[in-house]
Amino acid sequence: MEFDFLEPVNEKILKFISSLSSQELGSKIALHTQDQFPDISKINIAIVGVLEDRRNSDIINEVNLNAVRKKLYGMFPGNWDASIADLGDILAGDSVEDTYFALKKVTSTLIKNKVIPIVVGGSQDLTYALYRAYDDLEQMVNMVAVDNKFDFGKENETVSANSYLTKIIIDEPNNLFNYCNIGYQTYYNSQEEIDLIEKLFFDAYRLGEISNKIALAEPVFRDADLVSIDLNSVKSSDSGNNVTFEPNGFNGKEICSLARYAGISDKVSSFGVFNHNSSVQESGIIAQIVWYFIEGYHYRSKEYPFGSRTNYLKYIVPLEEEELIFYKSDKTDRWWIEIPYESNGHNKLKRNTLLPCSYEEYLSACNQELPERWWKAQRKNAL
Repeated sequence: MEFDFLEPVNEKILKFISSLSSQELGSKIALHTQDQFPDISKINIAIVGVLEDRRNSDIINEVNLNAVRKKLYGMFPGNWDASIADLGDILAGDSVEDTYFALKKVTSTLIKNKVIPIVVGGSQDLTYALYRAYDDLEQMVNMVAVDNKFDFGKENETVSANSYLTKIIIDEPNNLFNYCNIGYQTYYNSQEEIDLIEKLFFDAYRLGEISNKIALAEPVFRDADLVSIDLNSVKSSDSGNNVTFEPNGFNGKEICSLARYAGISDKVSSFGVFNHNSSVQESGIIAQIVWYFIEGYHYRSKEYPFGSRTNYLKYIVPLEEEELIFYKSDKTDRWWIEIPYESNGHNKLKRNTLLPCSYEEYLSACNQELPERWWKAQRKNAL
């Protein structure tokens, strides 16, 4: 069985949880112990630790998630109705590929059962295993990485925390429909890599863009299936990571806002936080990222998949050669733009689809400016 790969929650954590008040989060979750395993059919969110870091040479401490669990479970939950379980840890296998296999099997089973895995690692190459978990679901995958780098590598390079994206792009089966990077820092990425993002019609937002207006990221998360957060995207003064010191990056408030956007998205079905150096200081920001993701989940509006259009206002924007069609939700005031189906043999979409967008993109269209994400999605659809 897939869950045989999971080790029970550490006895020290169980003892810590037993000392908590009934109001604290640790007292309100189901736990994988030596004696019992949570009933997956009654769970909405599952926390899974992965103690694997061999593909990131910058991590110098052995992965240990005890401090993260203590920080998280000592917090008070909001008025949440989600059922949460801690399924314990996947230990590092005899090879890294063994760990990937275990993570893929565990997360695939959870996603199939409508349970959202929150994976806390280890190194970010574990994102590859999360992506491969969608193979059996027979769907295209939209992936969002909050990262200061694109993590491209050479085609024949062994997959690592700094090169896993290349393996996702080139490996079969190729289920990746779109990739979006949030928070890249230009001096960490070559011009060739930046050009490649454009060539593949992927999306990328510089750190400054998102920091200046955090709401730009919300439509991106609304269209994501898989979200991967690299802790190196957070500046070290806020994360506590003094091993690979990052003078610039998102601050604590911003990274938690991004995690909340990911949680709010009705489409996000897996979430990961990676490149943890196992320092006590860093555990605090990880716990808060996870807390805000769960908080966001509580406020999901159930607007995906897109239901009856009677609940939306339709706006038609005429351009010189075509019309753009927008929809605005009566419930949340959020916006979508329609991507038309093009009947050619290579079309990845089988019908008109709706791409999340912002009110500002609607205003740009009214000024005869094509939204960049719209034409990228249309070009990608036609490939």
